[in-house]
Amino acid sequence: MAKGIVIIPTYNEIENIEAIINAVLALPTAFHVLIVDDNSPDGTAQKVSAMQVQKSEQLFIEVRTKKAGLGTAYVHGFKWALSKGYDFIFEMDADFSHNPADLEKLLEACENGADVAIGSRYSNGVNVVNWPLSRVLLSYFASVYVRMITGMKIADATAGFKCYKRIVLEKINLDRIKFVGYAFQIEMKYRAFVHQFVIQEVPIIFTDRTKGQSKMSGGIIREAVVGVIMLRLRKIFNRL
Repeated sequence: MAKGIVIIPTYNEIENIEAIINAVLALPTAFHVLIVDDNSPDGTAQKVSAMQVQKSEQLFIEVRTKKAGLGTAYVHGFKWALSKGYDFIFEMDADFSHNPADLEKLLEACENGADVAIGSRYSNGVNVVNWPLSRVLLSYFASVYVRMITGMKIADATAGFKCYKRIVLEKINLDRIKFVGYAFQIEMKYRAFVHQFVIQEVPIIFTDRTKGQSKMSGGIIREAVVGVIMLRLRKIFNRL
């Protein structure tokens, strides 16, 4: 049994998927990989299935019927990973914006006291490569906004590169997760914070994708802005 499983949601990642899987499986620690694909029309799932022929004990795939959002893809993956008995469950993007080698740092943090380890772009300055200034400012000040509303002392509240101990995902009611984009990443951290789990930020360097297309949209940003306030109100009224 591997120490942990890396969940990678995909939609049209044919240009990145083989390389990212091979990079994770080549690490010194024996990680497993679960791809949650939203029926990508570009053949992403078929590529993963072909790779499984030689990596059947390390590589797994769940194909959903349609594109249904990042948050629901991760919840699907979390439930799958919990059912298989993994102790450390990771979130990671498919596009190499997260360096696979940093999985080792996140695992080390969780093995040494953290319940949630966050690959943080902003805990030690601003460590973002190839993003336009407007995108950096949007992301950075989104985290400032989240801290103001929620009270969480987290520098990178929208980070999507994380390791959870299984106890965290068992405690959080995954069926009550509401959001799908940036707001999903915030909601997961906030629910862990409310349950008083130990959250640790691990400095990383984030590099924007060089292949494929970003899934960012105005709707995702609006969801995050409104979602933070909704989360805080639910907590105040004990409905989180």
